[in-house]
Amino acid sequence: MIRISRPTLEKHQVAIYFMAVFAGLLAAAVAGPSAAALEAWINPALAALLYVTFLQVPMAALGQALTHGRFLSALLIVNFVAVPLVVLGLIQFLPAHPALHFAVLLVLLAPCIDYVVVFTHLGRGDAKLILAATPVLLIAQMLLLPVYIGLFLGSDAAGLVQASPFLHAFFWLIAIPLVLAGATQYWAARRASGRRVEGVMGWLPVPLMALVLLLVFAAVAPRIGAASADVARTVPIYAAFAIIMPLVAYAVGKLMGLDVGAGRALAFSAGTRNSLVVLPLAFAVPGGGALIPAVVVTQTLVELVSELVYVRWIPRLFKPATERETL
Repeated sequence: MIRISRPTLEKHQVAIYFMAVFAGLLAAAVAGPSAAALEAWINPALAALLYVTFLQVPMAALGQALTHGRFLSALLIVNFVAVPLVVLGLIQFLPAHPALHFAVLLVLLAPCIDYVVVFTHLGRGDAKLILAATPVLLIAQMLLLPVYIGLFLGSDAAGLVQASPFLHAFFWLIAIPLVLAGATQYWAARRASGRRVEGVMGWLPVPLMALVLLLVFAAVAPRIGAASADVARTVPIYAAFAIIMPLVAYAVGKLMGLDVGAGRALAFSAGTRNSLVVLPLAFAVPGGGALIPAVVVTQTLVELVSELVYVRWIPRLFKPATERETL
């Protein structure tokens, strides 16, 4: 009999995530259009996932991350200066379709704050730096996404970008989970019951991530089929982004003198996007129909494959000096 433990879950989490994606696609195929009803469960599952993710970040560690000025500066430069410039260039290869451009901008301009930690660890990067910086990345992207989309789309953005979905996402997906995580840590520091609750919550990141992936793909897969022609045009854009951004991160990391672990973490952050968290924004776009959520979720499929490449490629890109000298 297989005994399930936290280390077992963490060791096999990538396989678990791919099985969750397959299960979601299978559920969509079996249930058909009725699977779209699962969309209502995505936000609660995401909020729970972000709560347990933030719970892994000691508030003291968050303060330490903010004092790691060189890494944090590189992280912000790559994600909020370099990424927008690269994405602006890539969308020029798409048809002049405002909703299509909006969907690609929405997903590619938002750095990941959940499973990027997993893949950074698997790629021998400093996952603690990324984990501690997740609230900073999430707050920054929610503030800057409307600004960049407005700049890049101009007048076409007026009918697509509305303040209320961003404020709703910020409140329910950032503020509430972050406050609850801080309160749980405070409770755990002072009461045995709090420590027990914190211990139970430590089991949940992998199952909740799998649940979110299952719900997302079950709810959105029919939309991908309905918008297949436009969705197919985004795949080369996502693939190009996945190749370019770790190389940009490598250059920035070298320029700023990051150590190997921090450089690898920077590269994983540069190439990994926040598709699951921005998906509620995609659903909330007036008249977005099938296209916008389908384009966002397609990026997740491309990214999961690219992460498997990253786990082998990024450690080779960022090698310790002693290892380089022996080659």
